[in-house]
Amino acid sequence: MNTKHDNPWYKVLTSKEFWVFFGTGLIVSVAYIDPGNWGTDIQAGSSFNYSLLWIVWLSSGMAMLFQYLSGKLGITGKSLAEVIKERWKNKKLIMIYWIFSEIAIIATDLAEFLGIVIALNLLFNIPLIIGAIISILDVVLLIILTKNNFRILEQAFIVFVSTIGLGYVYELFLVKPNFTSILTNSITPILHGDMILVAVGIIGATVMPHALFVHSWLIKNKIKENSKITRKKALKFHTADVVISLTIAGLINAAILIMAAAAFYSSHSDVTTMTQAYKTLTPLFGSLASIVFAVALLASGISSSITGTLAGQSIMESLTDFKISSTLRRIITRVINIIPIAIAVILKIEPLQILVYSQVALSFLIPLPLIPLIYYTAKKDVMGDLINSKRSTITAIIFATIILAFNAYLIYSLF
Repeated sequence: MNTKHDNPWYKVLTSKEFWVFFGTGLIVSVAYIDPGNWGTDIQAGSSFNYSLLWIVWLSSGMAMLFQYLSGKLGITGKSLAEVIKERWKNKKLIMIYWIFSEIAIIATDLAEFLGIVIALNLLFNIPLIIGAIISILDVVLLIILTKNNFRILEQAFIVFVSTIGLGYVYELFLVKPNFTSILTNSITPILHGDMILVAVGIIGATVMPHALFVHSWLIKNKIKENSKITRKKALKFHTADVVISLTIAGLINAAILIMAAAAFYSSHSDVTTMTQAYKTLTPLFGSLASIVFAVALLASGISSSITGTLAGQSIMESLTDFKISSTLRRIITRVINIIPIAIAVILKIEPLQILVYSQVALSFLIPLPLIPLIYYTAKKDVMGDLINSKRSTITAIIFATIILAFNAYLIYSLF
């Protein structure tokens, strides 16, 4: 008679070796609960109630498969960007590809940057411009302190994700959502009118281009650190890591939308930004609810900025011959993103009004890493014994087609 001790996944999860390996998925997972997700999910919940919850689950499922493929490529000893440079060889084409990849990184960082700036403003009443200057140094300081020691970063991410997760457990306890509506809208696709823009924003905020790049690079480095581990065992550990980390991220992502729907839809459907959400939570549920919300937002912004920094560094190192420190790179990216903040302050525009549009832009940039990822992980001469099964490749192609279809539908609806 088989017992749970005979289950191979039970052996993985109870293995000390696995928990030493665990953490890469956690670094990547914050890309799925970053301020971009907060902005799109809050707008979705307050404007459309629970109706777009199915998009959150669909996006999370697609992201889990794509991150699995990215990490699996890293087990071969090469990152996605390295494989692209090696296979394409045309320097001009690679340079163009790198420029578009950098655009994706900047669009990603804009949401994370805004999240930190807004959180500092909400918690400490720091003016947006001053907060923007402070936030230039946030991730730089943390990376200097950890000296790119990924194990220390992974442990820090346990704190970040726990802060965000526990924050939303508390928020859901306060708002008391309708569980029947949650279940119904989780399995009932509804999409009409203005929903398409927010739906595409949710997809862009969840299946993020930079996360598809960085996961292969992180796993490649982890394999170097654990050179004695076999590819077969590494694949098992990676699979468990992705499932655990992205399941947690998916639940938090859904919780953001659920909280917004329960708290704002019936009487505060005009709440479409994090600032409005913060200010509305206080009279509804007390000041502690607002403080927890802002602290979780700050944790989200800082942690996702670290992932974005690592992604940008990995893409530049792999695709170009440029040698720039992560510190200088972060400063340059943040200075670029001060520009829209400054314009918003001068014109008295709510800065996060541009957040949803940045996430929509990311959705259009998803094919940039996704198509090469699916193509190369299905090639024997790249993957060896880790080549995708036909089922994995077909499923990945279907998911990629769904994303392209949403993007095409949005373009059609605008004209």
